[in-house]
Amino acid sequence: MNRQVVKLFKALGDPNRIRIIKMLEERDLCVCEVREILDLSNSTVSKHLSILHDAGLITQTKEGKWVNYGLNSKSDIDMVRSVISMLKSSLLDDDVIRKDSEFVKKVDRNDICQV
Repeated sequence: MNRQVVKLFKALGDPNRIRIIKMLEERDLCVCEVREILDLSNSTVSKHLSILHDAGLITQTKEGKWVNYGLNSKSDIDMVRSVISMLKSSLLDDDVIRKDSEFVKKVDRNDICQV
C-alpha cells in the first residue's frame, strides 16, 4: 500500500487537523495564530501541523521571525490536490468551521505571538 495515501488519510483523521486545513483556506497562519483559534498548546498545534505537512497537505515558509503555514494547493500529488479541493467545498454549514473562519479574520500575530 502506498505510504503517502496512508499518511494523507491519517492526517485527515483528527477534527483539529481538518479545522486547521479549513482555516488555511482563509490565509496562511503561524503556530501561535492556530493555537489561539484552537485553544491548544503550542506543542499540540505543532504536532498537528507536522502531521499535515508530512502528508503533503500544507506548506511552511519562513518569513522573518515567523514560520507561515499554508495549503499545498499546487502539490505534485494528485490525491493531495483532490483532497484540498474537496475540503474547500465541504463543511460550509458547520458552525465550528464558520466560527474558526471569523476568528482567522480577527487574529493578529503581532498581538498574540511572543517570538
